[in-house]
Amino acid sequence: MNRLEGRAALVTGAASGIGRASARLFASEGASVVCFDRAEAVEETARQIGETGGEAVAVRGDAGDEADVQAAVERAVNAFGGLAVVFANAGISGGRTPMEEVTAQFWMEVLRINLIGPFLAIKHASPIMRAAGKGSIICTASVAGLRSGAGGIPYSASKAGVISLVQTSANVLYGTGVRVNAICPGLIETGMTAPIYAQARERGTDDKIGQLNPLRRGGEPSEIAHAALFLASDEASYVNGQAIAVDGGLSSSHPVGSRRG
Repeated sequence: MNRLEGRAALVTGAASGIGRASARLFASEGASVVCFDRAEAVEETARQIGETGGEAVAVRGDAGDEADVQAAVERAVNAFGGLAVVFANAGISGGRTPMEEVTAQFWMEVLRINLIGPFLAIKHASPIMRAAGKGSIICTASVAGLRSGAGGIPYSASKAGVISLVQTSANVLYGTGVRVNAICPGLIETGMTAPIYAQARERGTDDKIGQLNPLRRGGEPSEIAHAALFLASDEASYVNGQAIAVDGGLSSSHPVGSRRG
C-alpha cells in the first residue's frame, strides 16, 4: 500500500528481532530507512532491504550515546532529505538478577539504553519534524512497564519511564504536528527472550509459552512491526501520547488461578 512512500525513517535496534522486522516492513511500504544498531548484523538488515528493492543505509552506534544518536539523525537527513519517522526500539533486558544483587551501575546501564536512548531520539528528531509540521516517533516500552510480573526491576522501571516519556513528550510537542507513541510488547520471540524459549524447548514445555494470555501463545517480531507501521503511517494521524499493548491480551486481566476453555 506504500503507506510510507517518500518518507525517511530511523529504526534503532535494527540488527535483529523487532527492529529488523520493522525496518524491513517500513522499507516495503516505501520508506527509506536508516538501520541503527551497535551490532554488526545491522549491515545485514540494510542488505536484506536492498535485495528486495528497498532503500536503506546501516549506521553502527550506541542508542544510549547522544553523539551516536545525533549522527544517525543527521545521516537520515543527509541521505534522504529529512526524517518523518523514528522507531526508538533498541533495548536490553537486564535479566532477572535478584534485587539485593543489582548494582547502581547496572541500573544506570539499563536506564541509559532503555530510557535515555528514546529520550535522545525524541530530542534530536523532533526539531526536524517540527520544521516539517508533522512526524511520528514510536518508542518500544513493554507490558513490564504497565505492571509487575513481566520483567526484572530495572527493566520494568525503565519501560515505565518510556511510557511516561511518551506521554510528556507528546504534550511538550503540543501543536507541532509531531506524534509520540509507545508500543508495549508482551512475550515476543527475539534475541532478548531466546533463553526463555530455549529453556522451554529443552524441557519439552514450549506448548506452554504464552499460556497466560488469552491467545495462549507468544508473539512474533512481525506482529510488533505491523503495530509500529500503523503508528508511523497517516492511518494513526489522531493517535498521540498512547502506550499500546500488543501482548495477546496479557495486560487485560489480573492474575487468575484457572480459566475455563
